[in-house]
Amino acid sequence: MSRQDYIFTSESVSEGHPDKVCDRISDAVLDAFLAEDPLARVACETFATTDRVVIGGEVRGPATVIQRVEDIARACVRDIGYEQDGFHWANLKVDSYLHAQSADIAQGVDAGAGKDEGAGDQGIMFGYAVDETPELMPAPIQYAHAILRRLAEVRKNGIEPRLGPDAKSQLSIRYAGGKPVEVTSLVLSTQHLDASMSSADVRALVEPYIREVLPEGWLTAKTEWWINPTGKFVIGGPDGDAGLTGRKIIVDTYGGAAPHGGGAFSGKDPTKVDRSAAYAARYLAKNVVAAGLAKRCTLQLSYAIGVAKPLSIYVDTHGTGQADEAAIEKAVAEVMDLTPRGIRTHLGMNKPIFARTSAYGHFGRAPEADGGFSWEKTDLAEALKKAV
Repeated sequence: MSRQDYIFTSESVSEGHPDKVCDRISDAVLDAFLAEDPLARVACETFATTDRVVIGGEVRGPATVIQRVEDIARACVRDIGYEQDGFHWANLKVDSYLHAQSADIAQGVDAGAGKDEGAGDQGIMFGYAVDETPELMPAPIQYAHAILRRLAEVRKNGIEPRLGPDAKSQLSIRYAGGKPVEVTSLVLSTQHLDASMSSADVRALVEPYIREVLPEGWLTAKTEWWINPTGKFVIGGPDGDAGLTGRKIIVDTYGGAAPHGGGAFSGKDPTKVDRSAAYAARYLAKNVVAAGLAKRCTLQLSYAIGVAKPLSIYVDTHGTGQADEAAIEKAVAEVMDLTPRGIRTHLGMNKPIFARTSAYGHFGRAPEADGGFSWEKTDLAEALKKAV
């Protein structure tokens, strides 16, 4: 029996965090390739520091996109909102070192005579879902994201022009009887453009928005507030700290509430199972919970480079299952083709839908009309119930 009474903590970071700036640029480059060639291959990494962005990696796709990489990077930084000394979208230097994909990798991944398209790499991927929020996500990470997303909205629409792009949030939530009931502590460090603002001033500015997004009653007289606890936070983004693609993988997934296979997502096209199979695993775990087969579900997939079918499927319902876990494992393989091609086809992933995933979580978002966040649908719930 798992613990029912405890405190669990998760953190999130904003789109202006140095690592997230890099994730955004890498995914924007990916989207640019997919917009021109849905079968493009992209593995794009970005590094950012004071007034400098460096982009590298392997690609197979239209050369016209490579020629536009500098403009793509500047547009990302501009949209995020950086116009500060030390990191300004118009003034920073962009270096691109994108080059052709390795032929050795391509031969293992490409489909051929009698051979289906193989996985882009070996690895393990985890999906997770739990019924403690409407989005079937762990509450600490879901609401840590929600706080930063709301602050970004009021910053970018001009309501709160004193806020800067760089921010981090952290929520410690008390569980009683296995359900989240109270925020015991809340940490927020947010960049502010007015150097005269104190920590108390920043709290007065952000507190109404924090209360707006958290469930009623979760903030109590006992909640500890830590707003900009080190004092001023004026220099933010890559000017304050270097950034790299793929360094916020726990922020991107479940905030530490579930295992992570280790692979990052951003900048990778969907033939890379690091990304597509992690999305498929979330999709299946969410549908298991939505179907009422469990209140909580962890699902693992594993792959070998160049091999189409997953090597293993593992399901753990943490003692909450309404069906045998082996039966659920068999059912998920019946209701979805888990080859790389099958995942991309089922979830419609050969589209420019990835830049929007680069901040505020890849999971727990609403499915969008153009196919964005398709892995958040619960359209397999009935099929899973029948298969089980």
